[in-house]
Amino acid sequence: MEKFSFFNKFKDAVIVANHKKEVVYTNRAFKRCFWDYNDFKRFSHKLSYDFYPFDAEDMQSFLPMHYLFESKEDFDAFVNYQDSKGEFSFYNLSAYKRGIYTIMIFSDVSAEVELERVKAEKENLVNECSYALKEVDRLRKMAQSTQAQAVKMTLINKISNIIRESIDSDKILNSALKELATMFGAYRAYYAKNDKEKELFVIEQAYGKNKKEFIGKNITFGDKIFHDLSAKKTVSSMTLKEFNEAEMFDVPTMRVILPIYHVNDLLGVIVLVSYQKRDMVEEIDVLESVSAQLGNAVAQAKLYEDNVRTLTELRDTQLQLINSEKMASLGQLVAGIAHEINTPFASIKSNNAIMKKLIQRLDDADIKEMFEEINEVDNVAVARVHDLVTSLKKFVRLDEAELQEADINKELDLTLTLIRHETKNKAEIIKHYGELPMIKCYPNMLNQVFMNILVNACHAIEKYGTIEISTAVENNELVVKIKDSGKGIKPENLDKIFNAGYTTKSAGVGTGLGLAISSKIVDKHHGKIHVASEFGHGSEFTISIPIA
Repeated sequence: MEKFSFFNKFKDAVIVANHKKEVVYTNRAFKRCFWDYNDFKRFSHKLSYDFYPFDAEDMQSFLPMHYLFESKEDFDAFVNYQDSKGEFSFYNLSAYKRGIYTIMIFSDVSAEVELERVKAEKENLVNECSYALKEVDRLRKMAQSTQAQAVKMTLINKISNIIRESIDSDKILNSALKELATMFGAYRAYYAKNDKEKELFVIEQAYGKNKKEFIGKNITFGDKIFHDLSAKKTVSSMTLKEFNEAEMFDVPTMRVILPIYHVNDLLGVIVLVSYQKRDMVEEIDVLESVSAQLGNAVAQAKLYEDNVRTLTELRDTQLQLINSEKMASLGQLVAGIAHEINTPFASIKSNNAIMKKLIQRLDDADIKEMFEEINEVDNVAVARVHDLVTSLKKFVRLDEAELQEADINKELDLTLTLIRHETKNKAEIIKHYGELPMIKCYPNMLNQVFMNILVNACHAIEKYGTIEISTAVENNELVVKIKDSGKGIKPENLDKIFNAGYTTKSAGVGTGLGLAISSKIVDKHHGKIHVASEFGHGSEFTISIPIA
């Protein structure tokens, strides 16, 4: 219609329909925007609101074209159109009632909608990136924390291994100083013993630069530092003097003073001197754990030295031969037990110290499980220590000089417990115990016999073998047989093994008194000891003691 031709000047699409819903005019912009238009009814169904209720009974009533013709007033709506290719475009629809005509103007806002969508996506991406950065930072911190924990655990494990492998306090301290210096970048580290009478510390062990100049030096610290050390606090600070008697540094230097305690007794201090300028707060907990381990180790070393002195004194009160052999055996025994005691107690001290500091701060289930396993180790360790100490007391029994009733099967088990460090990686113990009556004997002496034979059996086994122990009553005698799968004894030596001073072991390993003493002990019980051996196939010792 000519009267609507001026709409061709509009940039927006225009369509005009009469009251019968018949299209009477479309402008050029309409034909450009709705290129697939061929029927008004189909066109109407391709138009829809941006949203409409899904629970409507009559979906037809929610189509824009339907509502537009039903309305008696001018009409505005935001609609979208899906063309034949399935692509959507968005319009602001304005409808004007003019007599019998309805004029519909479609203003294309697809670009604006797309812009809003892009903005929304951008905002989402920004939020996601922000979250990702936070997550990366969290994971980085977690990784750093895990790495720090791993470093701490490595140090603690190294110190624990050092303590387990030695009961020599000098070796323990030297190795610990080296590990601490390496871990914390210290160019000098030393241990100074607390001299309570003189109220000072004496440097006993040192590691690093000019260490020989420091050994034997008396040192002191200020009252505040000594107060903190007395309160079991690790002192970490930048200082111009290493200790009161030292010369001034050219520049402030990092110094860490770690108190070494056993229970409430300040044994000494470890001093670390480093060029680092960072705070050591994060390392304090691991240093305190190390302190607990070293305090226990130093105390055990002192206890061991005291025990050695005690054994030396006892040597002069015993029969010459028996005492010499017993002391030699006890020396090996105490060394073995001290080694066994070191492991569980070092674990207990270390684990408890770590758990007190760290377990409350950990959420990781795997780490918690690890600490639960450590607790289990502690429980087993306590039981082992108790058993070993009890067995040692029963074995020694140096005050039991009178005949006593004893169960030989139990005495054999007692001896096996005490030499477990000899047998555990050397031989499988096979027991064939018979029912035995209680017999009157000198249990500690018989245990010495069993120990000599069993230890010799272990030494005779070159790689891994078996040791069979049999007990029985035969002809009113208690008979104990100990058979090994070792290298055996040469025929020409069988008659010599019970002679004092005879040994096939290397110098410093055997005294040649073990079997000689054993023979005398069996004689003291009015019994007999016999050996049968095949060179290359093992030996069997038979001990028979009258029951009455």
